[in-house]
Amino acid sequence: MTLTDLDRSAVARAFDRAADTYDAHAALQNEVEDRLLERVPFFNLEPARVLDLGCGTGRGSLALQALFPEAQIVSLDWSEAMLRQAGARRGEGADRVRADMHALPFAPRRFDLVFSSLAVQWSSQEPRLFREVLRILEPGGLFLFSSFGPDTLVELRTAWAAVDPRPRVNQFADMHDIGDALVAAGFQDPVMDMESIVLEYRAVIDLMRDLKAIGATNAARQRAAGLMNRSRLQRVVEAYEPFRRGDRYPASYEVVYGAAFGAPEGRPVRTPDGEVATFSVESLRSGRGE
Repeated sequence: MTLTDLDRSAVARAFDRAADTYDAHAALQNEVEDRLLERVPFFNLEPARVLDLGCGTGRGSLALQALFPEAQIVSLDWSEAMLRQAGARRGEGADRVRADMHALPFAPRRFDLVFSSLAVQWSSQEPRLFREVLRILEPGGLFLFSSFGPDTLVELRTAWAAVDPRPRVNQFADMHDIGDALVAAGFQDPVMDMESIVLEYRAVIDLMRDLKAIGATNAARQRAAGLMNRSRLQRVVEAYEPFRRGDRYPASYEVVYGAAFGAPEGRPVRTPDGEVATFSVESLRSGRGE
């Protein structure tokens, strides 16, 4: 989750532009996705339907298909260009859906597993996002995700702040706040943990190029208009200098991992209209012995 007020349409456009360059520059994203995938077998799942939420170019969807060859794997992203890349990777017959993750076009209780690697941090509307994930998750189903924490890109954020007071690097939510938001949405037994990953670059500009190439550009509603001029960019590079380690420039990432389970049928869930308890007709009939 991000605490930055994002322009969602600008986010989608950035990822559309980055679709062709994403895979060549997504070393950190691939590493985090692999670490999240390594957690899947711990839950002893046999899902029939899996949603890859914020699938990007489909790398995770392909890995999920290998883990669960009999399952239906649905790849969802808001970027049409990313979904085309996912189709090329998985095959044109693969299930792909273009949608906003805050308004998922699925019936309730549709998925046994919702997997999401580094997409949650692109939401500044976490109550709505988590309610939507809970709605489409089977009771007892698993929501497994990764996101970024507040110390992510702290060096770049500090350097930018010395040059421009307007937001340039997103502010991400704390691990504990994400866990609280999951509970508030109605999830069961959330488990959160965190690790730090530091990438080292030969030049600050190389970090900026990587971020642009994966679509992680400034999409804050209060962002400055127009192109960045060379002199201001040089000032940012100079402000980054105190973080240099020998001949390398660090870029820190605080990676948050979360796992939470769908609420049992009938458990009241908090919504904007008050608490709502939802049952399937079948569960009520079976409970009454009909």
